[in-house]
Amino acid sequence: MTSMRRIALVEDHALISLGFRDLVAGIEDVTLVASVVSVDALAADIELDMVVLDLRLADGSTPTGNVTTLRERGWHVLIYTGAEDRHLIQSAARAGALGLVRKSAPPEELVDAIRTAATGGEVFSTEWAAAIDAAADLADAGLSEREAEVLQMYAAGETAQSVAHHLGISRATVSDYVIRIRRKYSQVGRPAASRVDLYRRAREDGILE
Repeated sequence: MTSMRRIALVEDHALISLGFRDLVAGIEDVTLVASVVSVDALAADIELDMVVLDLRLADGSTPTGNVTTLRERGWHVLIYTGAEDRHLIQSAARAGALGLVRKSAPPEELVDAIRTAATGGEVFSTEWAAAIDAAADLADAGLSEREAEVLQMYAAGETAQSVAHHLGISRATVSDYVIRIRRKYSQVGRPAASRVDLYRRAREDGILE
């Protein structure tokens, strides 16, 4: 008897969510137990095998932060996206996602990918292999989710005061975060002494589009 795999969808476009639900309803060995618009909206104690995750979400979260959170909960992750940004794909690969399937892919391709990833198998494609290779070439600085959040805004041109206001922390705390971020990149051989360097590192890691 084939075991039933339990999956969830994190997708903030209602029409795509509806189409996904209808597709999964026709898969005998897979059941969709949750469909939410953000990773934060997904209960941490829910019983799941795998999460299908949109690469771009409107809540401002990053692929690195989202995939890391889901993997820490013990769930496999499959990226489901229409995005073409190789930096975002690369960051999802580095964070531990099992593969990627396009929203434009034929239904049978999506079904195969869901079944494979739900059992912990990697979903191979040319672009996913390229993302893994690229991720292997860049040492992971090991930024925390908050550090990545600070970097996302600061590298995009926000002032330290503006970042502090948005995050509800002090300007001095933002400066401390920036110092730690620079130190972490330097320690893995990816210098980030200037704001331009930070912008480049953030682009490389998919923190900035």
